[in-house]
Amino acid sequence: MPLRIEIVSPEKRLVEREVDMAVVPGMEGDIAAMPDRAPLMLQLRGGVVALYQGDKIVDRYFVTGGFADMGADHCTILADSAQLMSELSVDEAKSRLRDLESRWAEIGPNDVDMHDQISRELQSVRAELEAVQEHGPA
Repeated sequence: MPLRIEIVSPEKRLVEREVDMAVVPGMEGDIAAMPDRAPLMLQLRGGVVALYQGDKIVDRYFVTGGFADMGADHCTILADSAQLMSELSVDEAKSRLRDLESRWAEIGPNDVDMHDQISRELQSVRAELEAVQEHGPA
């Protein structure tokens, strides 16, 4: 029995198809969505969603965070943002990292909300860089 995977971001629906398994980046670690699994809702961290047919990865998507709803026959990912790994650029990610690090240095010590926001963005960009360096942009 295949698993219906759907990855949706605020901008668009990236994928909706059947796969054998999807591995998603949960806050507590990577978690596999497979047919017949118990229902689970989890928060995502920035990282790679790998889609499998058999034991082969057929596609990789980078998500910056969001939520995943897993069940016996589905995995729906509501991503803050998502894109195919082949669309990522090391140079663009490094540029965003530099900008975020500059913004981090300028935050006042009492601006807790901005610290939280920039911290999440920094984690996501660092995860993107790591993903591209490990898996390549394709």
